[in-house]
Amino acid sequence: MSSETPTLPERHVKLFRNGRNQAVRIPREFELPGEDAVIRKDGDRLILEPAPKPSLLDVLATLDDLDEDFPEIEDRPPEPVDL
Repeated sequence: MSSETPTLPERHVKLFRNGRNQAVRIPREFELPGEDAVIRKDGDRLILEPAPKPSLLDVLATLDDLDEDFPEIEDRPPEPVDL
């Protein structure tokens, strides 16, 4: 049993202009998940991949700072422990 993703047969597609950009319609069987993708060039090939999901730190960086006053917390020494 192979863990590789099965390859879909190739399809010829039309290129067209969308303003100053060249575009291509992606057939349904080749659709990518989500709303963002990453494209890169490898020689004469264009490689289009789903954009990686943002990390938790990326998401947290988009949040506004909290504008609250937090109460002071008494910093007591730790209680002794018998080992």
